[in-house]
Amino acid sequence: MTCPLGICGVLYLVFSVGTLPPCPNDCKCTERNQLKMVHCVSRNLNQIPTDIPEDTVSLQLASNRITYIPSQAFKGLHLLQELDISNNAIEAVEEGAFQGISEGLRVLDLSNNLLQRVPRETFARLHARISLAGNPWHCECALQEVLRELQLNPDTVNKVNCHTAVREEYVDKPIIQVLDSGVNLCSFQRKTTDVAMLVTMFGWFIMVIAYVVYYMRQNQEGTRRHLEYLRALPSSPRERKDTDTISTVL
Repeated sequence: MTCPLGICGVLYLVFSVGTLPPCPNDCKCTERNQLKMVHCVSRNLNQIPTDIPEDTVSLQLASNRITYIPSQAFKGLHLLQELDISNNAIEAVEEGAFQGISEGLRVLDLSNNLLQRVPRETFARLHARISLAGNPWHCECALQEVLRELQLNPDTVNKVNCHTAVREEYVDKPIIQVLDSGVNLCSFQRKTTDVAMLVTMFGWFIMVIAYVVYYMRQNQEGTRRHLEYLRALPSSPRERKDTDTISTVL
């Protein structure tokens, strides 16, 4: 069965358009060299869109109001190579947030957000060049362990500063500079833990000593009252003599 060329062309066009993945609301989708790029910059987004086309290679989410990246936020975007979530208000990145894109992602920009800490497994198996500058990082052992496994963007690595730290002298300094000076932030954590354990043990020891002293004093007071009670009872001279003997021995 055949159809006129014009009708077949229209049907093909309708079918092709119907099968194309839609572009998220408030975003703009473009193609370059058959590679799809999704632009959602400055769209007042509060969360990451859930209807991003699966063939997206570049996703731009900069300058929005996103505060949180949940687990598997980019599930299904196996072709994603570039992800820009800079200049948002991100305070937390859940473990597993980049699950499914960690192997293919090449560029990840999380700069200029509100990140202080991230779980160590957040960036597991991630091979991307990462930008983390402009966040109020708390420099401690956990962050040291995270950075040890990352490939930081060399252009911004010296802008990853300690907003707070386990030692006051590290505040406002680049964490890479602190670590390159030979400082081990994890050693401070271990020392703090050891001191806390010693203080706890000393506290328990004092409580035990206090209890023993209290118990002995209570027993002495009980014995004294018992003797006074015995003396107060009417008794024969023989019994009074025995009581006085017991009192002398005690």
